Amino acid sequence: MKPRHWLLKTTLGTACAVTALAFVTGLAAPLAHAGAPMVKTSAPGYYRMMLGDFEITALSDGTVDLPVDKLLTNTQPGKVTTALNQSFLKAPLETSVNAYLINTGDKLVLVDTGASGLFGPTLGKLQANLKAAGYQPEQVDAVVITHMHADHVGGLMAGDQRAFPNATVHADQHDADFWLSQANMDKAPADAKGFFQGAMASLNPYVAAGKFKPFNGNTELVPGIKAMASPGHTPGHSTYVVESKGQKLVLWGDLMHVAAVQFANPAVTIAFDTDSKAAAAQRQKAYADAAKNGYWVAAAHLSFPGIGHLRRDGKGYRFVPANYSVLR
Repeated sequence: MKPRHWLLKTTLGTACAVTALAFVTGLAAPLAHAGAPMVKTSAPGYYRMMLGDFEITALSDGTVDLPVDKLLTNTQPGKVTTALNQSFLKAPLETSVNAYLINTGDKLVLVDTGASGLFGPTLGKLQANLKAAGYQPEQVDAVVITHMHADHVGGLMAGDQRAFPNATVHADQHDADFWLSQANMDKAPADAKGFFQGAMASLNPYVAAGKFKPFNGNTELVPGIKAMASPGHTPGHSTYVVESKGQKLVLWGDLMHVAAVQFANPAVTIAFDTDSKAAAAQRQKAYADAAKNGYWVAAAHLSFPGIGHLRRDGKGYRFVPANYSVLR
């Protein structure tokens, strides 16, 4: 029998030889790969919070890249770039498109619907995220529209069918009169006709079904949810005030597009505004009131979920996002 130290020596020698062989052959072999490919996507989906007795669910329709350095007005591209850089951002800016679902206990109300297929392939996720949040489109009682741009009304349709078959759609009469007018579309510049076409394709099936009920100005639509006129971005742009048990949330629609720029300088407008002067005035009024009174705010193009508070910061404002909660 060989002594034990011989066995140990032989074993160590073999191990070293194997290791050396692996090292040498590894140089010629391709580098190792992870067991699964990179997915390279994230899925915010939905975010939920309570407002008094009401359940608020933020729904993501996705994001879209916008050349905000070219779209923002009443400023200069260089100033936009500087403001973006200060927030570690750049143009084109990946911009959230959000909608908000309100369960009052008696009614299920959806504020805006996302774009569906009207604004490019990176949007159109609202239906899937609505279902992921535990609801079905058939359960929605009312859809209230801040304004009739494609990224807010496109989701009203699923193909050639109404996406919310049991819902009544509400929007300000001024927006309906403007965007659903064939005469207005005919006289609009060629690059603006798509806005009218998108609004008509999305709203007219509800009009035909008797499921569109416009309102005029400040109107309570269901108990606890009130429309407030804020014209400028469009002729009938509306914000929605939601209140329950002394808590308040104001859904701004498009009173905010680029947080990194417009909170510091609310006078900055955007090329999509129908009346930029009026839009700036509405924005400044809304920001001042939110900062003074400390209620919740949310907007369609704040980074998802787009819910938080506003504080004064020098001549401008600072947005304080909601602290993440799992609603225990």
